[in-house]
Amino acid sequence: MNYSYLSDSPDLLSVLREFGSVSVPDCEVTETVSGILEDIRLRGDAALLEKTLLYDGASLAADEIVVNPAELTDAQSKLSESERSAIQEAITNVELFHNKSMPEDWSTLNEHGAEVGERHYPIDRVGIYVPGGNVPLVSTVIMTVTLAKVAKVPEIAVVTPPDSNGKVSFQILAALEMLGVSEVYRVGGAQAIASLAFGTETINAVDKIYGPGNAYVNEAKRQSFGTVGIDLLPGPSEVMVIADSTANPAYVAAALLAQAEHGSGKEKIYFLFTDEALFSQVAIEIDLQVKTLSHRQSILRVLENGFLSIYLPNLPRLAEVASFIAPEHLELQVSEENLTLLTEKITTAGAFLMGHETATSLGDFAAGPSHVLPTGRSSRFSSGLKLNDFMRRTSFIKYDENSARKAQQVIAEFAKMEKLDAHGRALSMRIEEKG
Repeated sequence: MNYSYLSDSPDLLSVLREFGSVSVPDCEVTETVSGILEDIRLRGDAALLEKTLLYDGASLAADEIVVNPAELTDAQSKLSESERSAIQEAITNVELFHNKSMPEDWSTLNEHGAEVGERHYPIDRVGIYVPGGNVPLVSTVIMTVTLAKVAKVPEIAVVTPPDSNGKVSFQILAALEMLGVSEVYRVGGAQAIASLAFGTETINAVDKIYGPGNAYVNEAKRQSFGTVGIDLLPGPSEVMVIADSTANPAYVAAALLAQAEHGSGKEKIYFLFTDEALFSQVAIEIDLQVKTLSHRQSILRVLENGFLSIYLPNLPRLAEVASFIAPEHLELQVSEENLTLLTEKITTAGAFLMGHETATSLGDFAAGPSHVLPTGRSSRFSSGLKLNDFMRRTSFIKYDENSARKAQQVIAEFAKMEKLDAHGRALSMRIEEKG
């Protein structure tokens, strides 16, 4: 391939906005998803089975939608010891990380002497989408379900698409069994989101839906918001590698190729560098390494359409550009001195991968933070999946007679300003009753 790069210019941010923003779903996706949601809402299992045959090529009977407990148990027995160990190690790290995020209930006295505070509760019932079929994302089980378990969510329903034979990856099922999930359904796509949002004869509706998916899954989540809660709309995947003169060209190339491997064709790959000589070395490494990869053709498509390199020798300016892009994954393959500066200046990345030894795949599979992260510049205003997303916060207020008297004047003034006399009377009558 022929590689080129941009240099700084007055219109650079405009170019980046056009390149990196999430495109509005096309009419075909929007209309197709709208039809699927309405069909599932009206016809339940019958529509769900039809869509599973149409989109996944799997012919299922109604009683085959549910993955039975014996399948989950059997899946465990099929794991090799190394697979089981890897899954358990990842679960342990994710549990460790998210246990640190557990919110604490609190209370204090306000200016009136009334007790106020917050309490936190797990969401009652959640639905988790795990991409499957030909690309079973075992790591997504861990990066979603583990958080729900740490939050002590009482009911966890998992949906994952079957292959054309109606089978679900035994590794996915084994990971679910290891996490203690027993409610699993072999359905995927927009129809799976619809079944979680509206419920069917077989699948009970949930309160909130989580997990990554393709354009149809994300559009289904978008259209279901309000009927149910939604975590975020992650995807397609992104990586930004920032490299200085200390970077190893082979490591840089490997990082760029790894993210392109996701293979939807819409991934965004950014390479920002301070040393102009590094670019040609990385380009050579990309061409060498891609020849050895099993997903070579899909990677090349991503590099053709979604790869952007920018030469920015001024580090503060580079940090400004990186913050503007707000990448999902940000690998900082730089010196310790530059690492300190960049992590202070860049505030919008979904996840930082810090230092030459920290490959994005560590975060994808096993380090601890969830790999479900905001994309398409949405890191400017949202965060990756976290423990609080599986909980809800409730504030509380408790006044007694004395504190209510202290509040009477301020309530009366607001009731007068806002012309809401019933609001004022709701408190004043209590005070007057006490004499």
